[in-house]
Amino acid sequence: MDPAPTSSSAPRSVSDAEPGLYDRLGVVIATRDRRDTLARTLDKLLALPERPRILVVDNASTDGTPDMVTRCFPAVQLLRLPVNRGALARNDGVRALHTPYIAFSDDDSWWEPGALRKAVDLLAAHPRTGLLAAGITVGPEGRPDPLNAALATSPLGEGAPPRSRRVLGFLGCAAVARRQAYLDVGGYHPLLFFGAEETLLAYDLTAAGWEVVHHPDVVARHSPAHAPTHAHTHGPSHSPAGGPDGTPADAPRPGRRALIRRNELLIAWLRRPLPVALSRTAALCAAALRDEQARSAARGLLPRLPAALRLRRPLPRAVEEAARRVEAAVEEAVPQAEGPAEGTAQGPAA
Repeated sequence: MDPAPTSSSAPRSVSDAEPGLYDRLGVVIATRDRRDTLARTLDKLLALPERPRILVVDNASTDGTPDMVTRCFPAVQLLRLPVNRGALARNDGVRALHTPYIAFSDDDSWWEPGALRKAVDLLAAHPRTGLLAAGITVGPEGRPDPLNAALATSPLGEGAPPRSRRVLGFLGCAAVARRQAYLDVGGYHPLLFFGAEETLLAYDLTAAGWEVVHHPDVVARHSPAHAPTHAHTHGPSHSPAGGPDGTPADAPRPGRRALIRRNELLIAWLRRPLPVALSRTAALCAAALRDEQARSAARGLLPRLPAALRLRRPLPRAVEEAARRVEAAVEEAVPQAEGPAEGTAQGPAA
């Protein structure tokens, strides 16, 4: 049984919140050992005019994060996990909340005023839209993230909500999901832990008949300790798990690219045609002969392959075709001299 979220005081009443929203939307924040950064994010979220319900899912922090939340933010619900569950902590948060819509933040991101109200209105008006990929602004100056352009120019065409584009990827800290859709497909996949997990969730939502769209009027602010480098990625600049070994999330992580490459291959084995999975695995093994990063990715991939084969569920033909269109668009957008950008095996604007 999942542990129940706690709060050191009773939740705010609906009368204290903007009418109807507190019971309609919750914000899930998965975190590990980022106490001070999380405190800033909670201040931002609590100041929103929408006054959403907020749940912090703590991935077994050792820096006093749970005590800080309980002491300083009594209106925020807290779910303590006994072990570090990586991106799966978000699944725990979605199950713990019962609002029809769930927004996700990281401990270094929050939502712009009015964005969550817009997201709720869009999702309520379009019942087959399962997830909204938000526009992203970065840093204190709020500059547009380059990912916005990739999402806005998705080759998959217009979505059901006006001014939206259908996509097959998103940034984990800048998404609003329909709870039913998220749980219908199982949320984030347990095999990945973290890294590229957004692409697999977008695949699964689309395969199940839910629409995943980008909408520029729903905006999240991302303020990482280090500037993000995901012009063509779909993953967060840090993980709610910290490092794969539990290191702080804002610490230098030279192994992140290897982790992304490992998970891209796992996604290929889980969902893509066998020739795609085989050819990409062969390419990784060839690269491993001369590249330590590729060797690290291969070492992580091989022991997980049996589980990937057991859990394999190829995409429907239409979704596979959409994935190929996105990959072609990403390859065209990324200068060949630079090589593929991080996370481009599936692409953000799928």
